[in-house]
Amino acid sequence: MSLELTAPVPEEPSVAEDGTWLECIECGAQFAPFEDIRYTCDDCDGLLEVRYSSPPTWDDFEGRGVWRYNAALPFEEGVSLPEGATPLHEVPRLESDIGVETLRIKHEGMNPTGSFKDRGMTVGVRVAKELGVDRLACASTGNTSAALAAYGARGGMETLVLLPAGKVAAGKIAQASLHDARILEVDGNFDSCLDIVQDLAARGEAYLLNSLNPFRLEGQKTIGLEILEAFSDDYGTYPDRIVLPVGNAGNTSALYKAFRELVQSGALDPEDVPKLTGVQAEGAAPMVEAIEHDWDETKRWDEVETKATAIRIGNPVNAPKALPGIRETGGTAVAVSDEAITEAQRDLAAEGVGVEPASAASVAGLRKLRESGTIDADERVVCLTTGHLLKDPDAAFEAGDDPEPVPNDTEAVLEHLAE
Repeated sequence: MSLELTAPVPEEPSVAEDGTWLECIECGAQFAPFEDIRYTCDDCDGLLEVRYSSPPTWDDFEGRGVWRYNAALPFEEGVSLPEGATPLHEVPRLESDIGVETLRIKHEGMNPTGSFKDRGMTVGVRVAKELGVDRLACASTGNTSAALAAYGARGGMETLVLLPAGKVAAGKIAQASLHDARILEVDGNFDSCLDIVQDLAARGEAYLLNSLNPFRLEGQKTIGLEILEAFSDDYGTYPDRIVLPVGNAGNTSALYKAFRELVQSGALDPEDVPKLTGVQAEGAAPMVEAIEHDWDETKRWDEVETKATAIRIGNPVNAPKALPGIRETGGTAVAVSDEAITEAQRDLAAEGVGVEPASAASVAGLRKLRESGTIDADERVVCLTTGHLLKDPDAAFEAGDDPEPVPNDTEAVLEHLAE
């Protein structure tokens, strides 16, 4: 299987350019990376991965942010704002309350547009320029549209985003609008939007930059590289487990790919690879269903609903990459209620870490797995939070405390505080 954790360094094929090529994870067909636009395999329609003949070691990295890791990417530099180098927060009260040895929060909401999607776009829009396309497109629950609009604007390219009508947080639509994207609201859910965007891409009307695009995931894998470096700097070891929200399963796939490449180069021992643990909302949990039933693939959920809008997805396109990632690392997946997500959002806020609801799913999942005994008290854990608090201000207001009206008088304010 091409996705085994200990798979050897691949042999460079004749189609490679500077040691880089595309390869199908299903049938093994190989393609030149930049000759033609393709998102899936020409032969079997399987998912593609970017492959390298010389996976990097830690010594190959220098600089800061996503492009510190250019030795693990297709180019030396991309269309950048810049992005990456996000904080790995300490949360001592939450760590003690949940009951693990170490808990750190990797806050991807601190990227330029407020989510991890910027990491994928800095690479993806650079690839679009290499291919000579002039219109970019995506389906989105919000964060992808904001990131694509910003990076498309930076690159001087037209941007088209399709959103499920009435299902995207206002903060995210505002970003896409301000960055001059053309916004189409579709009478359907995210998966319907993605179906349309894939059809437009197949007709040559736009360059698709959802995570079906293998180059998107190359940028996102730098999350894993940053986590390992920062955690090792602080503790002299790597985390036992990384817990992350799952929507389209792009980050799960990307982090697993980063770890596989480090194992290939000898920079990371297989036993040191963190357990990848996915968390979904109960109303949109096809990945959890597949893990619990030991299925080789997910079954599409046509009806999905959760307040965690960023992961309101019923057909995770990267499941064929993500399921092996969870299983090969000894991880698992769990579904959590919207109420648990809100509680976790409030818990993070109490530590000064402001995230949107989907981000808090990782902490809610960690708590549930700790309470069930699936995660032990001696584990060192990193939770990934994917989007900033202000991405969904309505949800933040609903989860927070209500304002307290007081008279226009200092004495009255003091009396109110004393009550």
